[in-house]
Amino acid sequence: MLWLVLLTFPCLGGSTTVTQGGDLEACAFKVQVGQLRLYEEDRLTKVVQIIRHPKYNESLSVLGGGDIALLRLEGAVKLSESVYPVSLPDASLTVSSKKICWVTGWGDIRVGEPLPWPFHLQEVKVKVMRNKDCDHTYRFAFPSKHIHQFIKDDMLCAGSSNYGPCPGDSGGPLVCTWVQVGVVSWDNVCSHCSLPAVYTRVMSVTSSIQHYVPQFSGL
Repeated sequence: MLWLVLLTFPCLGGSTTVTQGGDLEACAFKVQVGQLRLYEEDRLTKVVQIIRHPKYNESLSVLGGGDIALLRLEGAVKLSESVYPVSLPDASLTVSSKKICWVTGWGDIRVGEPLPWPFHLQEVKVKVMRNKDCDHTYRFAFPSKHIHQFIKDDMLCAGSSNYGPCPGDSGGPLVCTWVQVGVVSWDNVCSHCSLPAVYTRVMSVTSSIQHYVPQFSGL
């Protein structure tokens, strides 16, 4: 299982590479892999390129969709029993309503309550919701927003009661039977009021990912 966390650092000169618009600086980020506890060991790999989804719109932010990016690392990550790529779904995969999946992250554990030391990776079981039902739920909760469609086709909803991702979990994986079907995009703060969290639907970008990332053939 590959556990990855993105850490930010100030850029100290040198060139940066940003693809497809925006002001993200690759030199400001490093990644930590293979650790269940945040900052447990200094195994950091530099990011040399950030490839943003062409659909992402800065002015619309996450509500516009396309909320995903690929990070190209400075070097290969050594695979082991604790570091292994999660499976990508086929573009045609349909995740059924009420499917039970898992979301993981090092974000807050409750509203306004950061993850305490020793910063152990958290996981929570969530249930997938149909996009149509999810959109209706958000429309009912925020009638004054006058948004034509909260939940776009490239999004996926999942939540269980008052459990779900919190601030600090964005970018984390939503995994169903070891297949990553979603990436944490946005929610109503730790699924408060039982609103489901919203994820980028990985199936909608599988072909784009495969364009940049070679197929994994195993250890």
